[in-house]
Formats: sequence, C-alpha cells, structure tokens
Amino acid sequence: MTTVRHPEKAHRPDNPVKRKPDWIRVKAPVSREYHQTRELMRRLKLNTVCEEAACPNIGECWAKKHATVMILGSVCTRACSFCNVATGRPDQLDPHEPEHVAEAVGGLGLSHVVVTSVDRDDLDDGGAAHFARTIRAIRAAAPMTTIEVLTPDFLKKEGAIETVVEAGPDVYNHNLETVPRLYPEVRPGARYFASLRLLDRVKELNPAMFTKSGIMVGLGEKKEEVHQVMDDLRAANVDFLTIGQYLQPTPKHHVVADFVTPAEFAAYATMATGKGFLLVSSSPLTRSSHHAGEDFARLRAARQARLAAAE
Repeated sequence: MTTVRHPEKAHRPDNPVKRKPDWIRVKAPVSREYHQTRELMRRLKLNTVCEEAACPNIGECWAKKHATVMILGSVCTRACSFCNVATGRPDQLDPHEPEHVAEAVGGLGLSHVVVTSVDRDDLDDGGAAHFARTIRAIRAAAPMTTIEVLTPDFLKKEGAIETVVEAGPDVYNHNLETVPRLYPEVRPGARYFASLRLLDRVKELNPAMFTKSGIMVGLGEKKEEVHQVMDDLRAANVDFLTIGQYLQPTPKHHVVADFVTPAEFAAYATMATGKGFLLVSSSPLTRSSHHAGEDFARLRAARQARLAAAE
C-alpha cells in the first residue's frame, strides 16, 4: 500500500492560512480521558475522523470519550479541496473492523455512536456492506446504543443505499458540504443532485428513519445560496441540519473566504428552524458529529413527552 498525504494537491498554489478569530480558538487536548480514548483507538486499530480530518473539537469530544469512528481505512479515493483526509491507494479492508468498532462502543460506554468512512470508489458497493456489518455488530454488542451513519454518496453503486438502510441505523447522514455552485472546486468528485437524491431515497426506503445533512460556510457561498440548500434538503424530507465554519487545514487546501460570525450562524439556525428541520446545529465549531448524541437524545425525549401528554 502506498499512501501520500496529499499528492493530488501538490500542484495547487499555496493559499495562506488565515488567522482564526477569537470565537473559533480551542484549547489543546490534555485531559486523562482524551489520552484514554486515544489509547483505545490505537489498541483496536481504528481510524477516527476526529484525527484524520483535524477536527477542532477533538479535545472536547475525546475528554467525554466520544469518538467518531472512520471505517473502510484511512485513505480516500477522492481529492476534495476542503478535506484533510489522505488521498491515495486505499487500504485493504479489515474484516475484523466491524467487531472492533463494536468493542470500542462498549469500551467508551457510548449511548450514541457516529460511524463514517472515507470514499471508496474502488469497491463495487462503495463499502456499503461493510457499513451494514458494522451496524449489526454494534447492535449485537450494545443494543441500547443509537447508531448514526455518515456515508459517502455511493455514486454509481447500485443497491448501496438500500444495503445500509436495511441494516437499520437510527440516523442516516450524508453531507452536501457546500452550495452547488462551488462543487467543481470544493467537491469535484461528487454531484450535488446525486447527494440530494441519496437523502430522498433513504426516506423512500424507510420514512421513519431520521435523515441528516450538513454544510460548511466560509467557502465563498452567498446567504441566498445557503437558504436554497435548506429548501432543497427540506424538499428531500431531511430532518436534521448542521452548519459549521470551514477551516483550512493546510496552504494547499481551499482558502477560507470569510469567517462567519456567531450572529450570522444564529440567523441561519433561525431560518432553518422556520423551514421545518427537527434539529438544527449552527455555530462556528459545529461539525456533523459534534454533540450528535446529546441532540438526538433531546429530540427523542421531546417526542416521548409529547406522546405522553397526548395520551
């Protein structure tokens, strides 16, 4: 296996990394729980999007022993200009990975787990069967844990979406990442309407399954374009929305066009709630899995309270 961190980005001109405003800065991870989480991931030979994508929330989440597991290896077959995950020749699939993920869920005592992956365009099903095995392994080991998957778009992989939905995750997440106008430069290997269709298809297959999507802002999008993405997602019956600030990993990645203020994020949240999303997380440090378990638990509790009141 040959892995070069970002060989496909070497030809890109350097974009100076802008200094972050005060509202985005986070503390370095130093807690005992952080190191315990890290040691567990190493022992089980698991990858996490927390590390691979250089998530700014890793200190907070790992201190709470919350980790987002990234299956299907650590090397992606695509080269999105926003992403810090390595691109190259993909890893061999680990047949024991589903069981290792389930063991990690038990070891961390998770009530909610998020499982994501790299893109695997080299696999006939894009890794859908591996997602399904992982879901089932978690169900067997921790039946009370709710499961959220954040999958690739499975572009041109017939039957892949159906395979994952049939395995029965509680939340099916697929991120649009940005507005359609910016796809050629930010997400060149993907198709905006194919991603929308994936989310719509999940609801067709299982109307009771919660669906979720997220975008980054600060890439050069306009507010009206963000509002249109919200409308497109609601037309696909998507339930949950996350909006977070794009942060440039290296000079070879897409430049940060602007740092969106907390007040602007709050305005996006108000707009999205008004459009009918059941859950909205919109802040500079929002990421797909950040506080995902707490948010989902609050939604379930609110629903149960409404049902009890109606009886």
